[in-house]
Amino acid sequence: MVIVSGSLAYDQIMDFPGQFSDHIMPDKIHLLNVSFLVDNIRKGFGGTAGNIAYSLSLLGIKTGILGMVGGDFAVYREFLEKNEIDTNYIKILSRFNTSTAFGITDSKDNQIWGFYTGADSLSDQLSVKNISAKIDFAVIAPHNPRSMLKFAREYQNKKIIYLFDPGMQLPWLNGSDLMLAFNGAKIIIGNDYEVGIMEKKTKISDLHAHYPDKIVITTLGEKGSVVSYNHKKIKIDACKVKNASDPTGAGDAYRAGFVAGFLRRLPLEICGRMGSVASAYTVEKYGTTTHFFNLEKFSQRYRTNYHQDLEL
Repeated sequence: MVIVSGSLAYDQIMDFPGQFSDHIMPDKIHLLNVSFLVDNIRKGFGGTAGNIAYSLSLLGIKTGILGMVGGDFAVYREFLEKNEIDTNYIKILSRFNTSTAFGITDSKDNQIWGFYTGADSLSDQLSVKNISAKIDFAVIAPHNPRSMLKFAREYQNKKIIYLFDPGMQLPWLNGSDLMLAFNGAKIIIGNDYEVGIMEKKTKISDLHAHYPDKIVITTLGEKGSVVSYNHKKIKIDACKVKNASDPTGAGDAYRAGFVAGFLRRLPLEICGRMGSVASAYTVEKYGTTTHFFNLEKFSQRYRTNYHQDLEL
């Protein structure tokens, strides 16, 4: 089983038809006061753990979630269980609400987010030690920074390999925190901006070159991704998108696709391409867990884009 820890959140995503840059004056950034009139608002199930687990399940990987939620979680739990995701390790704190994300996306896919932590603020009370099932692999996705570091230590003690994705929690993690988490990680991932921040905080000049024994991934949006391992760097082309509707959750889908290939012991180039295909599916749909595919459709799309058969 794969255990995914991360945020579980109700998403409220809004579309702004213009560009943020037309309404934000650089010389007035110190007293910013702006309001955007949006066209649409969509409420859905999200959070890094929910997003990754959902796509992993679509890809045939048995997945469970470790997390803390509020008393309003029942409808989200029903959604997860309907999609064959194990919710036994999700703890409910009825006096709290579940995390909620508020996002505005402009016409250039730039985003501004606000995030209410809710019950996840106490997720560091959870422990990997309480999971009875055999953990074959783990994903530590962005959420409560204390929890991320605690789970990293526990996985290291149990000699369980994991993917570490600091993402949006980078402002709250210092260089020592990152080095601790990197120590036991098999996969380290971030977008190009996040990898730059990781390098700056850890004083590592090139994360890809520094860890030849680990898989290091830099995602580059529509430009694809770069995957390195054992002193070899592989450029992965992005999967063609039919109609880009919403970039939210594309990174989480990429992580699920890559891990699904990695657990099948496929070559890293194929794993990266699987990540790209998975991310393309969610970019074409509004919301982060609204896309759907089966293994046959996924393999067909892989073949169409990369001219290579994919046996799942």
